[in-house]
Amino acid sequence: MADWKKKGTNDGELTFEIGLDKIKEGLDRAFKKNKKNIKVPGFRKGKVSRQVFNQMYGEEALYQDALNLLLPDAYSEAIKDAGIEPVGQPDVSVESIEKGKPWVLKATVSVKPDVKLGQYKGLSVPKESTRVYKKDVDAKLDKMRQSQAELVLVDRPAKKGDTVTIDFEGFVDDKPFEGGKANNYSLELGSGSFIPGFEDQLIGKKAGDDVDVKVTFPKDYQEKSLAGKEATFKVKLHEVKEKQLPKLDDDFAKDVDEDVDTLSELEDKIKKELKEQKESAAHDAKENAAIGEAVDNATVKDIPEVMINDDVQRQMDQYLAGMQQQGINAETYYKLTGTKPEDLKKQFADGADRRVKTNLVLEAIVKAEKINPSEADIQKEVSDLAKQYGMEETAVRNALSDDMLKHDIGIQKAVDIVVDSAKEEPKSAAKKSSEKKDSSKENKK
Repeated sequence: MADWKKKGTNDGELTFEIGLDKIKEGLDRAFKKNKKNIKVPGFRKGKVSRQVFNQMYGEEALYQDALNLLLPDAYSEAIKDAGIEPVGQPDVSVESIEKGKPWVLKATVSVKPDVKLGQYKGLSVPKESTRVYKKDVDAKLDKMRQSQAELVLVDRPAKKGDTVTIDFEGFVDDKPFEGGKANNYSLELGSGSFIPGFEDQLIGKKAGDDVDVKVTFPKDYQEKSLAGKEATFKVKLHEVKEKQLPKLDDDFAKDVDEDVDTLSELEDKIKKELKEQKESAAHDAKENAAIGEAVDNATVKDIPEVMINDDVQRQMDQYLAGMQQQGINAETYYKLTGTKPEDLKKQFADGADRRVKTNLVLEAIVKAEKINPSEADIQKEVSDLAKQYGMEETAVRNALSDDMLKHDIGIQKAVDIVVDSAKEEPKSAAKKSSEKKDSSKENKK
């Protein structure tokens, strides 16, 4: 039996008991666990009887180990009995632990906050265009041409977009500085690769020219010893190369895509791909807008700090796991980026409260809609995850409990309910609707 007393908005004390039958079971388990290490004169190690142990040490010597063994299940049962959803680890204290009586324990816990749902069906969201224009196709073709471009030597002054080959050495206060020298360096003018002003001063120069390029390092330059200082780069210009684009014809189309024979076929293929991309982006935008509106319409009071911290830690773990898949461990990541764990934590702390509220609202929708994923839903989810990560289904099933799978499936079904019922309106109409709602909220304050 458990007694839950709220002490704050989302905090309270849970008092619960461990019955005599369970205590006996726990003491038996604790004795068996420790028996092999018990030394008693006249007995071989590990062969002492329970009766002798109790006479010599007292049954109370087993209480702590028994409590540690019994507490997890007792706490879980108390949670179910009290009908609460704790977050974070409980602070458990012993109220009473006497021989021949039930043990009484008290846990100070934070619980998930109550969610008061607002409207989450039939929401109005902006309609995103999925139309593909000729300029979109042309832009994609131009990008493909740029990737196939050749650099050809030209005998003329350099202009923006050209690639020059240069030697350079930098000086601050007439002294060369480390890292400021290179030979036969290829630089595209206008790329913004170098310090602001450097590339502009090479425009109009020809192969063979010597140029003194004067620049000022930005105040936030990564090398602190150079930040904000004036510098002169002595530059020798060796070559000027012009980017020549391939002719836009059937031969170009076949070169860039072996599945087409003509430029027209390539344009149709590009148009189809862009259409699919826009439709996917439009669906994502609709989902974000609808879920965002449902979250805005809900009321959630005082999200426990532990939920915010857990979300931040989870985001960090997922991010670093992604880096690990690329062969970059956490230590290397921090060295490469010049950051510390605190910096990454701060990065993910931004928006954590919104992410937590969103998840709470979706969980509340799961309850409101009485969503209960079936075994078939679970099996499909396992199959999909196995295909996505290239794993055996049994490995996925072993890694994820049914409760975890049901939770994720339920959340997705809640998202589908919100998104599928949302009504798309032209952006101007959706904007007016949003402004009207904001005004209504202000008037209620």
